[in-house]
Amino acid sequence: MSVEGIWDLSVSTPIGTIKAVVELRRRNGALTGTAHGAGEAVPLGDLALDGDRLSWKQAVTKPMRLNLAFAVTVDGDTLSGTSKAGRLPASKVTGERRLAPTASATGA
Repeated sequence: MSVEGIWDLSVSTPIGTIKAVVELRRRNGALTGTAHGAGEAVPLGDLALDGDRLSWKQAVTKPMRLNLAFAVTVDGDTLSGTSKAGRLPASKVTGERRLAPTASATGA
């Protein structure tokens, strides 16, 4: 299953919903990624795809400094799962892949 593309994520945290964008690409056969949100871009670490299960780690500094571990299940152009920061409770993650614009697309 291909997970490459741009994904719009929503992370439901105790301090509110956080929106982020994750870009996943293949480089030299390896899956790589970058997360964008809260005015920063961070590389994804330990990025792994096993069937429809995708996981990665990332560090953020906004709204506070945290090391996050994501575990999601990809189903076509949607994903869902959790994000965990240390001992804090897991936060629900949902996401949708941005569809590439086509000549017949309207309002995309």
